[in-house]
Amino acid sequence: MKKLVAFLMIAGMLAFGVNNSLSAQSDTAAKAADTTTQVAAAPAAAPAPVAEQQSFHQVLKQKFIDGGAGWMAPILIVMIIGLALVVERIIYLNLSSTNTTKLLNKVETALETSGLDAAKEVCRNTRGPVASIFYQGLDRYSEGLEMVEKSVVSYGGVLMGRLENNLSWITLFIALAPMLGFLGTVVGMVGAFDAIEAAGDISPTVVAGGMKVALLTTVFGLIVAIILQVFYNYLISKVDGIVNSMEDATITFMDILVKFKNR
Repeated sequence: MKKLVAFLMIAGMLAFGVNNSLSAQSDTAAKAADTTTQVAAAPAAAPAPVAEQQSFHQVLKQKFIDGGAGWMAPILIVMIIGLALVVERIIYLNLSSTNTTKLLNKVETALETSGLDAAKEVCRNTRGPVASIFYQGLDRYSEGLEMVEKSVVSYGGVLMGRLENNLSWITLFIALAPMLGFLGTVVGMVGAFDAIEAAGDISPTVVAGGMKVALLTTVFGLIVAIILQVFYNYLISKVDGIVNSMEDATITFMDILVKFKNR
């Protein structure tokens, strides 16, 4: 009898525990379902606004405006004039480049087959300073090889001066651009200090605004100087290449004339 009562008590306790567990699970599931329903019913959050990204051109234009037209405009004018001279020199030097080996072969062939006048015609119809030097030498051939050599050297010096034309102006603008930038910086710093004096307080806003405007002129001036310096070095190397080609071709040209005279 006691065993039966104990068994019934244990069975009742187990049934009560199972019932409580099922009730707790049911309540948890109901709460989870309610939470899911609320989340689903809640409106979707609005996406965060994305800041519009400016292009490099827009940023450059804005910085140019911030620097002030009074100082940025002269720097811009210097850059435009300097680049115009660079383009003019590049076109001129490219037109002055000549295939000297091909020209020498044509002149030598013309001298051997048709004579002096044919060689002059070849030089006259060929573009570039080397052909002009050859023509001057052939034109003085009747006066002797010594006169031909003097004529070639003299006219070569004239053409070298033409090749280097306007390069001095480019160097001037290379130096002028950062100078204008530094001048704008100094004037901007003076204005910033005047603003601090007028405000009677060293406010970070006043100091930062004046410093930014002052330094922008230097930045743009240095950028212009760097661009022009790169092109200037390219032009110098181009001129040196043409001059070296002229000197080598002139030596070969004199050898051809000596050979033509002694045949």
